[in-house]
Amino acid sequence: MNSKFQLILSTFVVIAAFTLLPRPCASIEFHRKLSSWSNGGATWYGAANGAGSDGGACGYQAAVDQAPFSSMIAAGSPSIYKSGLGCGSCYQVKCSGNSACSGNPVTVVLTDECPGGPVPQRAGPLRPERDGVRVPCNWGGVMLTFAVDAGSNPSYFAVLVKYENGDGDLSGMDLMQTGAGAAWTPMQQSWGAVWKLSAGAALQAPLSIRLTSSSGKTLVASNVIPSGWKPGASYTSTVNY
Repeated sequence: MNSKFQLILSTFVVIAAFTLLPRPCASIEFHRKLSSWSNGGATWYGAANGAGSDGGACGYQAAVDQAPFSSMIAAGSPSIYKSGLGCGSCYQVKCSGNSACSGNPVTVVLTDECPGGPVPQRAGPLRPERDGVRVPCNWGGVMLTFAVDAGSNPSYFAVLVKYENGDGDLSGMDLMQTGAGAAWTPMQQSWGAVWKLSAGAALQAPLSIRLTSSSGKTLVASNVIPSGWKPGASYTSTVNY
């Protein structure tokens, strides 16, 4: 969209009438550079009483409907979703063009992608004006959580990280096994917010994970994946940005 991106709200702050939109998800549009407030539009998507994305393209699954996400989530167009690398980033949005709006900003987290809908000419008139700005994420004392993908096995490890303070989104992840000569091994983005490593041999746990945020800040969660780890399990660290 040239100098704009789309951000799709799925929070309770958007009035219920917007559920009548004839498209699976709809957009909030701001200027792509969000160092200051930019004007745009917004609407609801998803079930009237649902969590919006109900999981979404980042892979957070049912967590989006639970604390600390608490359904305060959003979906973005490809330019902000960035093939999943934008997952976890945070934005403040506020209503600016309707007398029914409070004008108070709320913070939402990017957990899904919406490439657009089939009938924007019908949805557009139902979008109220909104202002938005990217902000640092602040999870209020919540530590990083590592959700091991259910398809992992002793020689293949995939994991999703939740609740990153600061940038919120990641540009890289490395893994270190336990044992003599252990070194950091780069992981690859699998899809959404999931990163993977195909080791070719059984990984020696406990495993440490090093995160690199979108602005280049690194953080190590030492031995966060314990010996005897299980596919589908989640492990909470003692660190955060």
